[in-house]
Amino acid sequence: MTPQYPMPLDNGAPALRQPAQARIFVIDDDAAVCAALRRLLGLRGYAVSIFQSAESFLAAHDPGARGCIILDVALPGCDGLALQRLLEQRGDPMPILFLTGAADVPMCAQAMKRGAVDFLTKPVDDEVLSAAVEQALQRDAELTQARARRAAVESRLATLTTREREVLAHVVAGRLNKQIAADLGTAEKTVKVHRARGMAKMHVRSLADLVRLMEQLPPAVPRPD
Repeated sequence: MTPQYPMPLDNGAPALRQPAQARIFVIDDDAAVCAALRRLLGLRGYAVSIFQSAESFLAAHDPGARGCIILDVALPGCDGLALQRLLEQRGDPMPILFLTGAADVPMCAQAMKRGAVDFLTKPVDDEVLSAAVEQALQRDAELTQARARRAAVESRLATLTTREREVLAHVVAGRLNKQIAADLGTAEKTVKVHRARGMAKMHVRSLADLVRLMEQLPPAVPRPD
C-alpha cells in the first residue's frame, strides 16, 4: 500500500505527495537552472535548498535529513558522480536524481548502478522531473521506515545478556536446545531459560520470526553471534 503523505497547500499547480519534512536539495553550478528548479519545485509545494557546488552542500548537509538530491553531473571540483560515491561511502542513502547537459550512456550506467533514481537530460520536462522527484521521495520514505525498523531491532538486541546472545545465535543457526547445551557446556534447562528470555526481549515467538528480525540488520551491526 502506498503511504499517504500530507498534501502541500494549493497554489495553482498540481500537488504532489511528499513525506513530511522532506526537502529537495538542488546542486548545480548554473544559476539559471537553480532558479528554474526552485520555481518549479516551489510551485509544487516542495521545500528547496540550492547549492552551487558539492563542497558547499557537504558543508551544510545533515546526514539525517529527509528528502532527495537533484544533482548536476558536471560540477566544478567534486563532480556529481564523485559526490554520489562519497555519500555512499558515508552511509548516506538519500536518493539522487542526476541532471546532465548531454546524454552519456557509460556515465548513466555508472550512476544507476550505484543506486540513482533517474538520470535526466537538460532541459528536462517539468512533468518528467516531477514524477522522478515523487519516485525519489517515495524511496526516501521507504528507507526511513527501514532505518526505524533496524533501530528498533538494535534497541532490543542491546537488552540481551551475553549468554542470551550466545543462545540466540545458536538458535538462529538451527541448533537444538540439547546441541546448544553441549556447545556451551551448560544444562539444557538453562538453555531453555535463556532462549525464552531472549525471545521475549526480542519480541518474537518463533524461530522464523527471530530470523526475519535479524535479517533487517545491516552487516555492520553486530548480530547475536
